[in-house]
Amino acid sequence: MAPAPPNRRKGPAKRTDQRPPRAQRRGKPKFCVFCAQKVEWVDYKDVNTLRRFLSERGKIRSRENTGTCKQHQGEVATAIKTARELALLPYAVSVPVSDRAGGRGGRGGPRGDGPRPPRAERGTDVGGSADGQAGDDIAEAPTGGGEGGEGEGQAGTAPAAEG
Repeated sequence: MAPAPPNRRKGPAKRTDQRPPRAQRRGKPKFCVFCAQKVEWVDYKDVNTLRRFLSERGKIRSRENTGTCKQHQGEVATAIKTARELALLPYAVSVPVSDRAGGRGGRGGPRGDGPRPPRAERGTDVGGSADGQAGDDIAEAPTGGGEGGEGEGQAGTAPAAEG
């Protein structure tokens, strides 16, 4: 018989033989809220109840977190999805930028040396006016009837500048 390869164990480790049995779970035992109240079906219109089963980001919480039974967890998930379709619940909740952790790969601290400096104002605005509005005002718009009539110029050319 050939010896076992070096990457495989030959038998049970000694630590497993001496390990004590697992400790019991501490804390309150979880129970299904819907089974306790003898609810026949989970109502998708009961938004306050459904919010208990969503995380702060809007994700559906698992059975281990909520304590619901398998049947009611499926009904809760279906009710949440239906409420999302009808815009009673959000698909995702946006977290403000100030509450988010630092960017990629850092150690949780802010990136860079500090806040960004404000952007410099440019001297020329393209397509804007002095009041900051882009395009023509209604009072300055040329009057005319529709598309491609006489006297409006050729297609693709810019209107003449007023002097």
